Amino acid sequence: MAACCEVLLLCQRRYERWVKNLEDRRRGPNTEPKNKLSDEVKEMIISTANSKKYKDKSPWQIVAMEADEGNYIASESSFYRVLRLEKLLAHRGRSKVPSKKKPMPLIAYGPNEIWSWDITYLPTQVRGQHYYLYMFMDIFSRYIVGAEVYEREGMDLSSELISAIYNKNNITRDMNLHLHADNGGSMKGATMLATLQQLGVVPSFSRPSVSNDNPFSESLFKTTKYCPMYPSKPFASLEEARAWVIKFTTWYNEEHLHGSIKFVTPLSRHEGKDVEILQRRKLVYLKAKEENPERWSNNIKNFDFITSVHLNSSNKVSKNDKKNVA
Repeated sequence: MAACCEVLLLCQRRYERWVKNLEDRRRGPNTEPKNKLSDEVKEMIISTANSKKYKDKSPWQIVAMEADEGNYIASESSFYRVLRLEKLLAHRGRSKVPSKKKPMPLIAYGPNEIWSWDITYLPTQVRGQHYYLYMFMDIFSRYIVGAEVYEREGMDLSSELISAIYNKNNITRDMNLHLHADNGGSMKGATMLATLQQLGVVPSFSRPSVSNDNPFSESLFKTTKYCPMYPSKPFASLEEARAWVIKFTTWYNEEHLHGSIKFVTPLSRHEGKDVEILQRRKLVYLKAKEENPERWSNNIKNFDFITSVHLNSSNKVSKNDKKNVA
């Protein structure tokens, strides 16, 4: 006990006293802070904030206007604190309360049901100038269905690219493909929306300035720019950038073991081969546990197939379903 108390920088007698009597016998402080607001001041804050003159003003505006008239009631923080305690700190004014509704939740049960895409910068040798990487991925398999590099950003380019990717992957209108993106002009432009309507693709968009609504593309861009093959120097030409993107896409789809899909390649999952791969791994682990049971204190690693992938889900996934949901 003495050694433990010394390590914890705790007096041994204090520990013994705590064990003997768990009652909190601390006393004090018995004095009130000198800057505590009186009940009269609190009532004045409430009545002033709720008056007809200030009912649609913020505490910052109230304090400033009162100071212009030669009056001081309390600071802005005191106004906020008192109003919060009285549950009066609500939206003040006739304008509508700003709200950001979460986008419609989507669930993918197989490939080519929900795609996600975005645009990111690729550096050039000219400071202030960039190439633009357009990248589309399937959220169920994490498979990059298409990518291209352009010198500019525009809805005409995104329209041409989605049409090419649509045909390349043999997508048809009856598949009811959803395409999720951010709120940029290339995503929500009239030309792009008209193309999606013509192809029978259902658009889905993130909330303005909320990157978390498009997590799959954001995660993909991080992998793109932090993988070992990412060049240490800017791209010298558009052709060089396009060649590198082709190389990266091939590696990502066919060689990269993705952690969110039980460490199989996106191509394997996109083609439905991950079920067999996971089953073989499970048999290997079961055999190892049977041969050396003393090395296993719990069950083997979970190799169950991920049945669904959620995008902006509004419902919490239960513990029983969490292992099979991404």
